[in-house]
Amino acid sequence: MSIKTLDGKRFAEMVIQGANHLSANAKYVDALNVFPVPDGDTGTNMNLSITSGAKEVKNNVQDHIGKVGSALSKGLLMGARGNSGVILSQLFRGFSKAIEQKATISAEEFAAALDAGVATAYKAVMKPVEGTILTVAKDAAKKAVEVAKHKDDIISVMEDVLKEAKASLNRTPDLLPVLKEVGVVDSGGQGLVFVYEGFLAELKGEKLAPSTSLPSMDELVSAEHHMNVAGHVNTEDIEFGYCTEFMVKLDEEKVQHHPFSETDFRQDLSKYGDSLLVIADEQLVKVHIHAEEPGEVLTYAQRYGSLVNMKIENMREQHTNLLSESLPPIKTEAPAKSKEKLEYGIVTVSMGSGIAELFKSIGAHAVIEGGQTMNPSTEDIVKAIKDINAKKVIILPNNKNIIMAAQQAADVADEEVIVIPSKTVPQGMSALLAFNPGTDLQSNEQGMTDALQNVKTGQITYAVRDTSIDGLEIEKDDFMGIADGKIVVKNKDKVLSAKELLSAMLDEDSEILTILKGEEASDEEVNALVEFVESEYEDVEIEIHDGKQPLYSFIFSIE
Repeated sequence: MSIKTLDGKRFAEMVIQGANHLSANAKYVDALNVFPVPDGDTGTNMNLSITSGAKEVKNNVQDHIGKVGSALSKGLLMGARGNSGVILSQLFRGFSKAIEQKATISAEEFAAALDAGVATAYKAVMKPVEGTILTVAKDAAKKAVEVAKHKDDIISVMEDVLKEAKASLNRTPDLLPVLKEVGVVDSGGQGLVFVYEGFLAELKGEKLAPSTSLPSMDELVSAEHHMNVAGHVNTEDIEFGYCTEFMVKLDEEKVQHHPFSETDFRQDLSKYGDSLLVIADEQLVKVHIHAEEPGEVLTYAQRYGSLVNMKIENMREQHTNLLSESLPPIKTEAPAKSKEKLEYGIVTVSMGSGIAELFKSIGAHAVIEGGQTMNPSTEDIVKAIKDINAKKVIILPNNKNIIMAAQQAADVADEEVIVIPSKTVPQGMSALLAFNPGTDLQSNEQGMTDALQNVKTGQITYAVRDTSIDGLEIEKDDFMGIADGKIVVKNKDKVLSAKELLSAMLDEDSEILTILKGEEASDEEVNALVEFVESEYEDVEIEIHDGKQPLYSFIFSIE
């Protein structure tokens, strides 16, 4: 069997099987996290990202491969989570751009598109690191271009792509010493290999796993999160009661009478509700909106073409049903929609209702639930930007794995948006306190970015496996002390580990210690730490907040 040309329908099936295969192995990819902390999430992020892309593809299956590729690119763009998910979205953004005008592609064009995807992904990363998913994608694409010069069978080319991707993955520990030290390959590269395995299996007519439908986003994202948010809102306070999603197939004749402008279309729809998201190309418009009169929205949209894939859900009824169940404590603050357009809006990300309240108290307008275990998607961040309803928006990711998704959201949003690259909650708080509403956006960007250097971050969590890293022999369930991203201490006792971490971080220049108490910490443990600091560092002022964050018993901010 050989395939000389690839059309949209077959490529769609490749994407779907690639997504299914990655989904089936997401936990394995999570387990490749270098640090033995309980929040390895590369597999989860890549799974959620490609599932979003595959869902869009399933809604746009057609013969024209360029149009299927565009659907994949859009779905990945908005669903991208974490650095690995954003890089994956960029790989297929470049791939799709290279084939967008083609109805079918040859083996050589397929290889060239893979190479174009690598170029796009490398441009999206400010400081590309070799030994990661980027390297695996680059090596595989280079092999594809090489073999496609003398092979015209797409199956044969894909076999070589997968073979080289696996070889490149096995070489990642030689490029990143930390991988070799811990004894794992790169998790993002492994995720890409699973996608490519699905691609090849589909081309060969094989199934790597029982054929099942793709999991829905609601199944993939914790149901607990949705119930928590529901518990924060009264049913009668839901202003726009119908979650409305649909697509418009632009009609040439209708567009002649009503010329389509994405900007005008978005502006007109904004009058009908909130949480509006519009993505358009030359032939298709995707719409998400919370509206009180969904019929009016559909009537307006229909003037431009035919409506497809319509879904309308009564959010008040859903909310009432959720409240009838036993709900866990609220964990996040949902973004609050401003009636009047603000001059500035600040979006921040955190885990733990206490930390969310703290951010709100010092000026954040929207706090997105997310962080170590569940990175928000580009679409989540875009929606928060829109809900704030501000002219200028500042995003504080507070996690190095969310910065790329935040930057991608800033590029997609219509508003003027900047991202302050905060990697921790303490950095986010320091930056937010440096915000000056009386100055311009550029000055705030400079001042808030400078403030990131004024704080040190410490974290106490537990090891999920035995490992050896940074000269430490760590055993499962040890309590680890992490100083600005580096594991510096470990101990069987949580409080002793915390004391050792504080001793390593506090010095004569330290003035303020803020302790954020997590869900797994007790008041007695906090008191023991306070007594220790007051005894050993009498000039240090101590502040204590109940952050209620999961997984991390303590987060320390030292200024």
